[in-house]
Amino acid sequence: MTTSKMTTSTSTTALDATVKALREALRGEVIDRTHPGYDTARKVWNGLIDRYPAVIARCVDTADVVEAMRVVRAYRPQVSIRGGGHQVAGSAVCDDGVVVDLSGMTAVQVDPLARTARAQAGATWADVDRATQLFGLATPGGEVSTTGVAGFTLGGGLGVLQRKYGLACDNLRSIEIVTADGVVRTASRDEHPDLFWAARGGGRGIGVVTSFEFTLYPVGPQVAKALVFYRYSEAGQVLRAWRDLTPRLPETVSPEFVLWNIPAKPQIPTELHGQKVAMVAGVYAGPSADAEAALRPLHELGTVLLDASATLDYVQMQAALDPAFPAGDRYYFKSHFLNELTDAAIDTIVACDESRPNPRSLVVIRTLGGAVARVGAGESAFAHRDATYNLSIDAGWTDAGQDASMIAWARSSWDAMRPFATGGVYLNFAGLDEDTDRAAFYGSGTARLDQVCAAYDPDGLLAGAAATP
Repeated sequence: MTTSKMTTSTSTTALDATVKALREALRGEVIDRTHPGYDTARKVWNGLIDRYPAVIARCVDTADVVEAMRVVRAYRPQVSIRGGGHQVAGSAVCDDGVVVDLSGMTAVQVDPLARTARAQAGATWADVDRATQLFGLATPGGEVSTTGVAGFTLGGGLGVLQRKYGLACDNLRSIEIVTADGVVRTASRDEHPDLFWAARGGGRGIGVVTSFEFTLYPVGPQVAKALVFYRYSEAGQVLRAWRDLTPRLPETVSPEFVLWNIPAKPQIPTELHGQKVAMVAGVYAGPSADAEAALRPLHELGTVLLDASATLDYVQMQAALDPAFPAGDRYYFKSHFLNELTDAAIDTIVACDESRPNPRSLVVIRTLGGAVARVGAGESAFAHRDATYNLSIDAGWTDAGQDASMIAWARSSWDAMRPFATGGVYLNFAGLDEDTDRAAFYGSGTARLDQVCAAYDPDGLLAGAAATP
């Protein structure tokens, strides 16, 4: 067992008492630093995160979460909350504190008549999609199916259905949450509406959400997807054409533009493997008879190298990117919101990508508007309703020796795009949460969010969970 980074700010006496209290109270496993599974249990999806908690409390149900919070109130350690463990910044695990681990709570219950689903906080979008697609239903989720439902939704939740059906957080009907006082509450528009407001984009620190109830829509079992690879030499031209096209596309399409490399897949001609491309994508969320006409303009933006468009199972589509983002690799994502894509902004994006250090990394532009923009500015803690685009700079690599260069590329690209951005940052793509103030996440709702947190956690027991570096 590797322990080189363990800290000692938690006294041995307090640590022993915390572990003992958790073992006495929880039905789930309690994993301390002597446990043979400790090194595995402390790992999260992002291999760049290397933190050493004092103890990991694996909760099996809401009652375990209540007991874990009772112990936290008694001993007041640093706390982090783990759902799916996929958040890029690694906030699911803290150094020298207690991880309240919900990763084993993965149940999903679907009511096909009411068109609702309730997912426990450890579930991933693969769990949700698998359950809801039995009935030809879906709710907006992550673009990588291994993404955790909890962190994704609490941070807002951008996805391929957003212009038609909104963000993940917009489709919440209710949550079950254990607040810092250990009370189990249901929050919705009618019950504890302040907590419900905060949960819709307010991120971590408001309590331990144990389950999420979502609205479902008729999507699938098959969907049409445009996926067109254009010559990289025409990247600027294609991006300008894409920019001019997107306002004219129906809300049933949430178009994306990507600068990446063609993956080495068997179905792709070998001479194209690894080639840099400008990629355009869009999933059609409407009647299948209208899909071809709606997606056709995405095929007409430049010189096509490869057209990988297809009609495929929704579950398959949602998992298609999983191999490109395996657990344990190293990741660093930064983001901006943009109101427009000027020619100067486009030139800057392309220039940043030209210095991209490896084919694993990518630059993505997602289109907002539609249902996202129709939610009122004060209706949720998600603060970026007026933005037209989200720009994500996604560095991915495997060699720890490249950490500095990969992070430097992402940060320098993010800095270069600052003059064109709104100043807002997507909480789920925020680097390691460094040098970004809360107002960049929550905008004018920051003070209100602080008031909600103070009302339910006056002693700040979960404040560290909101700000784990």
